[in-house]
Amino acid sequence: MQIRKADALVFFGATGDLAFKKIFPALQSMEQIEFLDMPIIAVTRGGRSKEDLLDRIRKSLKTHGGGIDEAAFGTLADRLKIVSGGYADTATFQRLKETLNGKSNPVLYLAIPPSAYAGIITELGQSGCAQGGRLLIEKPFGYDVASSQELNRAIHRVFNESDVFRLDHYAGKLPVQNILLFRFANAFPEAFWNRHFISSIKITMAESFGVKGRGRFYEEAGAIRDVLQNHLFLVVALLAMEPPAGTDEEALRDEMVKVYKSMRPLTSNDVVRGQFSGYRQEEGVAKDSNVETYVAVRLFLDTWRWEGVPIFIRTGKKLAVTSNEVLIELRRPPRNLFSGSEPGKANRLRFGLGPDLSIAMSAMIRKPGLNWELENVEMVACREASVEDEVAAYRDLLRSAMQGDAIPFARADGVETQWRVVEPLLGDVTPVYEYEPGTWGPRAAERLVEAYGGWISPQRTQ
Repeated sequence: MQIRKADALVFFGATGDLAFKKIFPALQSMEQIEFLDMPIIAVTRGGRSKEDLLDRIRKSLKTHGGGIDEAAFGTLADRLKIVSGGYADTATFQRLKETLNGKSNPVLYLAIPPSAYAGIITELGQSGCAQGGRLLIEKPFGYDVASSQELNRAIHRVFNESDVFRLDHYAGKLPVQNILLFRFANAFPEAFWNRHFISSIKITMAESFGVKGRGRFYEEAGAIRDVLQNHLFLVVALLAMEPPAGTDEEALRDEMVKVYKSMRPLTSNDVVRGQFSGYRQEEGVAKDSNVETYVAVRLFLDTWRWEGVPIFIRTGKKLAVTSNEVLIELRRPPRNLFSGSEPGKANRLRFGLGPDLSIAMSAMIRKPGLNWELENVEMVACREASVEDEVAAYRDLLRSAMQGDAIPFARADGVETQWRVVEPLLGDVTPVYEYEPGTWGPRAAERLVEAYGGWISPQRTQ
């Protein structure tokens, strides 16, 4: 792959939460590894001075960046330029064009609410700022199939698809990437990675906290749009994809899109939605809201490798712990050869996706004693997550976009296919069951997995 490195980074939303929590720490980290050699242009609507923005960056680095590296911060401050003005004001984009000063390959990063995407993209095209540039946008990429298609039409009027980088931050997480590496950087998993040895896959993305003052956003999103259609389907694709036919970026993304296309569209029998008690009292939430803060689904893939293997996914707010993990449940041995012992439990492979970074395999062994009593033990490879891991994950995504490496980013056809899978669930097509905070969600979700031993609840919390 030929690398065509960007010569400027322009980002909209410099005063937002995303910039404060992720972008500023990532930029300092890029300075520390001496990657940045270009102007950084922040487009703001608030008329902030450079000094005000630098003060905000300092606070960001203290809170989310592991501290301030004065040398790196100083260099970053020298690169930083400010363009102030409304996102719908043509004059703003003319000032941006002047500030770019002939740069021919900028990355144009929209770290803003998606409702503003189309208008800004149009202005970037009409002003000439998009010429030779790449577009970097955050999820969600639409709210359903139709809006996803509409957004892509607006994008493609200005940018080629090869210059569009749809950022799902889950793709940058080290433990998520380790699923791909475990499968394809090692020879042994392929021997059992199929329907003959695997009976089910169970994925849990649990959060012990609520909507954190983002009730208005959650009313528009809900758990299906917020994390199922993007983060968790990405995990499924990495678990289920075939080995890529080549090493280029499109070979890998081709296989991921094939997984999305193999997903059976979800029906009301495949889903349980829930809402934690007290959600309707959150600021910005309707008093009669039926938006789900919890969703559990049973998913099947129509492929030779995975035919008949159910994939169970659940995610929710205000659950018992904060922990994300994948459990691969293997089939039981065909016979119990050890008289006097209970039949062994099924072996499991576990990927800890946070806060612990673990890969573990369970196996049955004999307990010390006179009888053939068995116990299930885990062999664990684990390391603790750190602030540096979080910063590096976002840094590497931005660096990939600035290098033109599209591997970690979603493609238009993949996004549209994801929406087709979940669209039958959108709206009030199924009941919403209330559940108490601190539990594992509504009891109704147990029916999805009752034939497969129930949910296995993670114990790890942060």
